[in-house]
Amino acid sequence: MTTEINPATTPSGEYVSHFTDLMRTVKDEGLLERRHGYYWMQIGVHVGAFFGIWAAFFVVGNSWWQLALAAALGVIVTQFGFLGHDAAHRQMFASAAWNSWTARILAGGFAGLSFAWWRAKHNMHHKGPNLEGYDPDIGPGAIAFTPGIVAQRTTGFAGWFVKRQGWLFFPLLTLEGLNLHAESIRAARDKTSNQPWRRVELWLVVTRLVAYVAILLAFLPLGKAVAFFAVQMAVFGFCLGASFAPAHKGMPIIPPEMKLDFLRRQVMVSRNVRGNPVVDWAMGGLNYQIEHHLFPSMPRCNLRKAQPFVKAHCEAHGIDYMEVGLFRSYAIVVDYLNNVGLRARDPFDCPLSAQLRG
Repeated sequence: MTTEINPATTPSGEYVSHFTDLMRTVKDEGLLERRHGYYWMQIGVHVGAFFGIWAAFFVVGNSWWQLALAAALGVIVTQFGFLGHDAAHRQMFASAAWNSWTARILAGGFAGLSFAWWRAKHNMHHKGPNLEGYDPDIGPGAIAFTPGIVAQRTTGFAGWFVKRQGWLFFPLLTLEGLNLHAESIRAARDKTSNQPWRRVELWLVVTRLVAYVAILLAFLPLGKAVAFFAVQMAVFGFCLGASFAPAHKGMPIIPPEMKLDFLRRQVMVSRNVRGNPVVDWAMGGLNYQIEHHLFPSMPRCNLRKAQPFVKAHCEAHGIDYMEVGLFRSYAIVVDYLNNVGLRARDPFDCPLSAQLRG
């Protein structure tokens, strides 16, 4: 028996009005206004850090201390991924062209990621987070996020792996940097794609990667060059993946038949991580996932300011607002993935079940 919530026959229509009220409050507080100074500072600081690391690279020379610089580079490249994310959501500038080109340069030139590929994928996620069969972030891949995918992997290595995928999830994130580079190049080479500036992005991503490898091989022995590349990619993949993972993993999976209004669809399948200046920076503001999903174009630095209004609004209207500590969020992710693999748990086995079932 499928569950369907029809706004015409249930109270969900009320939530449309509720979100309008929340939007009005946020606008009145000026939280949707662009923060040009903040973003120019962020870009300047991280561009300076990027080139500072490379200057240190040439000073340090043939030394295993280069691995510390590789790790630092992985962290800074992650920040360019976050800045590209913000520009893609048009958080930085009023001009769509300025945002798009900023995202291409920061994501493609500094992080080696295809802006067009990522935007198309990420837009689908925002339209239907945790929506089974639609959200690419829970689709088939190395990790099985839904019982339906788990059911297809019961024998052989796949069966062995899926029973342990919760414990393997975070180690696997060290390979995510390589995967993102490969997917970016593949998408940019796709001649059937109608994405604008596809060849420019391909040139940016490939040129960056070739120049990066060439510099490593020219100034370091082969072993140290490979180690530098491996550490940087592992740190980049882990930092980026560990920032996105707590947002929705372990929250309810929405069956394709279920209809939800925008407010509940975004709030009830998203999880916040309690922030402080270090967490906010390390996670690129994605720890305020609920606010980000409700207001994707809100500048990152305003998400923290919007949180009290969103929490109070959800409490007033009986909508569960999920927020946990950083390490607790990771424990939830591991537990959920292990439970899906070991017991194919009902994806609605969580405190939000009753509300989502209507």
